[in-house]
Amino acid sequence: MKARRLIDGAALGPAALKTIYQAFDQAWAEIALHFGSSQVEIEAARVRLAEAILEIADEDSQDVEALKRAAVTRMPLGHRDPRRSLAQYP
Repeated sequence: MKARRLIDGAALGPAALKTIYQAFDQAWAEIALHFGSSQVEIEAARVRLAEAILEIADEDSQDVEALKRAAVTRMPLGHRDPRRSLAQYP
């Protein structure tokens, strides 16, 4: 999954990554239904969620709930960004 590879590539320590993964998983569980059933749209939304979390996370990130809430507020629920393409991500 591209979103997980994006998070894996972050230059953060194991404790921060654990928090980020927990926030990502909880946030996705909360918003997943807003993104339809197309695998392409779902994967694009997951990548946007990962990007949103990584924009606000840092080495000191420890509060899963705060990180999750902040990332969800950055996500335009149910809307694809046509300017973005999965081809942008390795």
